[in-house]
Amino acid sequence: MTRLRESQKRAAQAAAARHAAEQLHLIGAQHASAHAAATGHAIIASFEPGEAWFWSYQTEEFYDGPALAPPEHHPLDQPTPGPAGRVPPDWRNHLN
Repeated sequence: MTRLRESQKRAAQAAAARHAAEQLHLIGAQHASAHAAATGHAIIASFEPGEAWFWSYQTEEFYDGPALAPPEHHPLDQPTPGPAGRVPPDWRNHLN
């Protein structure tokens, strides 16, 4: 039973990682990739509740990583992308 649960957990994490990869191209990818290039900070981690993945801009691959210090995610009542009232309704139109 534990093995099945672990397998289901890994499948759910893989699905979340695929979704996150799609989202990287929509929200924040311009800022994050520019930051990675400018600073050498080539690894990012998800800040979404229930997600525990890392992305490498150098290899363009997802990785498992260590548990990070709290907070592990944005506040549950905070919408994405960004804090409520701070993201324009037409935010997708501002992406290149």
